[in-house]
Amino acid sequence: MDTETAELKLLEAAEALFDERGVQAVGMDAIRTASGVSLKRLYQLFPSKDHLVWAVLKRRDSAVREAIAAHGAARATTPHERALAVFDYLGDWFADPGFRGCAFINTFGEMGGISADVADIARGHKRALRQYFAEQTDALGAPQELADQLAILANGAMAVAGISGSAEPAAQAKSAAKTLLDAALARL
Repeated sequence: MDTETAELKLLEAAEALFDERGVQAVGMDAIRTASGVSLKRLYQLFPSKDHLVWAVLKRRDSAVREAIAAHGAARATTPHERALAVFDYLGDWFADPGFRGCAFINTFGEMGGISADVADIARGHKRALRQYFAEQTDALGAPQELADQLAILANGAMAVAGISGSAEPAAQAKSAAKTLLDAALARL
């Protein structure tokens, strides 16, 4: 098995197991078994579990950023619509039977206090979401704090949906986001 294939198998297996059980509950042997990659090869590619966790989050970070931007571009033509489309994206994600909450929130909760790398990538991911909202609100000429408020709504919806197992927090957050956007635009 070539390096790229082995790495992909390990990342996919680790991501699935981490989502299902949490990072701390998954050992490297379980990842080896699920991926079909030897333990020796696993440690050649990822010298520690922390390295693997970071790689899984880095991969997820890129995928989520791209998915949110693509979703907004496909479903919306204005910055107002693109900001609200984030919540539609979240609703689709929350409704997926495999949804177990936000990997960044969950992993930060498990490891953020003991792993600076996990904390950094989780914070970076959340800053990127806030930045996406800022791009939309800036294009509207809305106050800067609106991007922070929209990001808080989105992240709150992720946390509540993960705990409740319901997609409804996305619609509730979208309604609140629409109210905030409309109020900010009315003041312009």
